Amino acid sequence: MSQHVIKASSRNVEGKGASRRLRRAAQLPAIVYGGKSAPQPIQIEHEQIWLASQQEWFYASLLDLDIDGKVEQVLLRDMQRHPYKQLIMHLDFQRVDANEALRTKVQLRFLNQEKSPAGKTGGVVIMHELTEVEISCLPKDLPDAITVDLSELAVGGVVHLSKLKLPAGVEIPALKLGKEYDVAVVVAKHAKEEAAEDSAAPAAAEVPATKAAKKDDAK
Repeated sequence: MSQHVIKASSRNVEGKGASRRLRRAAQLPAIVYGGKSAPQPIQIEHEQIWLASQQEWFYASLLDLDIDGKVEQVLLRDMQRHPYKQLIMHLDFQRVDANEALRTKVQLRFLNQEKSPAGKTGGVVIMHELTEVEISCLPKDLPDAITVDLSELAVGGVVHLSKLKLPAGVEIPALKLGKEYDVAVVVAKHAKEEAAEDSAAPAAAEVPATKAAKKDDAK
């Protein structure tokens, strides 16, 4: 597991006015919570976080949050972005206990799709029904992502959650809830079949409305 260090400093002044002043100074307000310690307001250089936010690991990996020289392991739990500017407005980090299992979502990384029988067949659409999955594991076992090898995917084939190869110590909690939670991750269909399914749904929905309109016109 890679090490990712985020440098921060504590802050004593809170409120909207203080946050605006921080942002004007190219700093980002954030908070750390969880564990046995009280929530702690912090500030981080915006550029550091902006660069990190472009990387996949920032959203699912354990982060070493260095606050005034004291390092805590955390996970990113929330990020508030400006509605139209390239600015991050606020971050929430959650402390992690090395001895307690955590639940978090990680990205799915699809490999060898083009090499698969489905990928080599013309007129076939390979749909990624999921792009991330919630897992449970100890912090030391947290993967940056889970790889999905599609090299054997055939036309008409489906890859379910239960078929994912998980790293040691990693579980998918949903699979313990019953077979109905073993949902499709990847589906390979003929393009004509997919188009037919897409066109059928709206047509069925329009029938009652059309009939109702004709009845109104007849009155």
